[in-house]
Amino acid sequence: MIGYRLLTEFTVVGHLLFIAYVVVGGFLARRRRWLTAVHLAAVAWAVYAEMASGVVCPLTSLENLFAQRAGLASYEGDFITRYLIPVIYPEGLTRLAQYVLVVVVLAVNGVAYAGAAKRVGRGQS
Repeated sequence: MIGYRLLTEFTVVGHLLFIAYVVVGGFLARRRRWLTAVHLAAVAWAVYAEMASGVVCPLTSLENLFAQRAGLASYEGDFITRYLIPVIYPEGLTRLAQYVLVVVVLAVNGVAYAGAAKRVGRGQS
């Protein structure tokens, strides 16, 4: 059972890293242009998953599968539960809050890509 619990926790950490990449990955793409396509695809997926009703992120499904196989009804009191789960799955998340989060993500990435475009326009890459 410990194997599935560990897989559950690794998946939760991976999920949080994906979310962080969606939010700030545009700044990484400024230095590594090949990341631009990967990052924009991640942003598109995240916006779609957040806004489309009934869409379940594959990472969420994987977390639930591993948790079920580990015999966990829910995440128990450890670092993952205390710090990461509330970030990924905030309580009382309303539709308005989802819209605000999408706007924030798009604005942060707009700033990142606008800065990159400005540098390219000046001949710096």
